Amino acid sequence: MQHLQQQGLTLLQRNYRTPGRGGGEIDLIMGEPDGTLVFVEVRLRGSASHGGATASVSVTKQRRIIFAARHYLMRRSGAPPPCRFDVVAVQAGQIQWLRAAFDAT
Repeated sequence: MQHLQQQGLTLLQRNYRTPGRGGGEIDLIMGEPDGTLVFVEVRLRGSASHGGATASVSVTKQRRIIFAARHYLMRRSGAPPPCRFDVVAVQAGQIQWLRAAFDAT
């Protein structure tokens, strides 16, 4: 989170969860200075075995994040702002920030 804040993003919410079983969770919801909402999945891995941190964001995981993002947006008033889905991968002490890592399609 601190890495993203140093890049100009503002923390809006941490660990947002949808109610009930089978829902989704978003690690961080951040705001860009231009008003874009950024839904961030944070993945930590000690090594690159089994594909590493970025590969661990499966299609199923993406769907759950998108579901939670839609739930979050429905609770807000007004028209939804531009949105983006990012992944922050922390692996072997290195931080990799993948902007627009996947789409809500």
